[in-house]
Amino acid sequence: MNWTLVESDEALAQALETLSGATEVAVDTEFMRRNSYYPHVALLQLCTDDHAWLIDPLKVSELESLRTLMTDPKCLKILHSCSEDLEVFRYWLGIVPTPLVDTQRATALLGKGFGLGYRALIELLLGVELDKGETRSDWLKRPLSESQCHYAALDVLELVPAWKILRELAESQSRMDWILAEGEEAIRLLIDRDKDVYRRLKSASRLSPLQLEALRQICEWREGVARSVDKPRGWIVDDKACIAIAQAMPGEPDALAELDVLPSSVLRKQGETLLGCVRAAQELPVAELPVALPAPLATPQRNLLKALRQFARGVAEDMNVAPEILISTADLELIVREASGADIVEPQRWQGWRADAVIAPLRAFLPGAA
Repeated sequence: MNWTLVESDEALAQALETLSGATEVAVDTEFMRRNSYYPHVALLQLCTDDHAWLIDPLKVSELESLRTLMTDPKCLKILHSCSEDLEVFRYWLGIVPTPLVDTQRATALLGKGFGLGYRALIELLLGVELDKGETRSDWLKRPLSESQCHYAALDVLELVPAWKILRELAESQSRMDWILAEGEEAIRLLIDRDKDVYRRLKSASRLSPLQLEALRQICEWREGVARSVDKPRGWIVDDKACIAIAQAMPGEPDALAELDVLPSSVLRKQGETLLGCVRAAQELPVAELPVALPAPLATPQRNLLKALRQFARGVAEDMNVAPEILISTADLELIVREASGADIVEPQRWQGWRADAVIAPLRAFLPGAA
């Protein structure tokens, strides 16, 4: 196994010089996020063929050339199950790798299984069984051990031949455009994840516009605090408490305390701030309140959703695509709502190859649904 541990700016420059001009680079990261809001990068692995460079972010500081490589439009970045890695790059380097291929998504688009982990992918495509090795390792501890480096190098060394197999399949099935579009979708999902967090909380659909605005105020405050102290948002105020406060709209400290959803320390330190969020919502003009979330599907709509899901599975089978990657349950629900007369905003992922191959036949399956 060939790998080099990069622990200086000089060594990083040499590694990037070797990688310059590459049309494809396998990429992975090791990071820690046990008690923090942000993922803290501990190692970056890069590989073009049969040599891995293990870049220690705790030892290097000249990162502009690395940003250039990661955003080079002529170099395709190959990652597996990339969502967390994208978060790492955005926090660490202020960019995300692009263009990119997510081999987990690519495998599903090529009919080879949905949601495969890296070890399962390598066993499926290469017949190699990888040891779990350093899965639970403390990657921020230094020095890195030989075992850690070996494990980290395998994450990109085996990804290169696996991707070559997937690429040949994609080209033979004329699906490279699909796979590249999924890489763009992964980046959009990362960006959208930060938007309107309050609307994704469980039970938010039960709130009135006024209550929903209170929830928005609370969640935006919580998000700001979580980022500033780099702690999980649930450590600030958990979701259940956010919903309970928004539902009750307490106006006084006693009313907030009676909800019994906050630890005494949070109630003491943040009670007035939370009451201020409620007051701010109440002071907002009605015209500026957020639109209430759609109510859960009614029984007839749930029956339509079940039928549509079954139809979608048939479409996926005909296309030799994993049904889960073809279209999500949330998107199927959106089509049912549209067929029932609701105004919807089409997600961008409905464009491109899905427009004619997926969305059009699914819409046609539910003409005039009520």
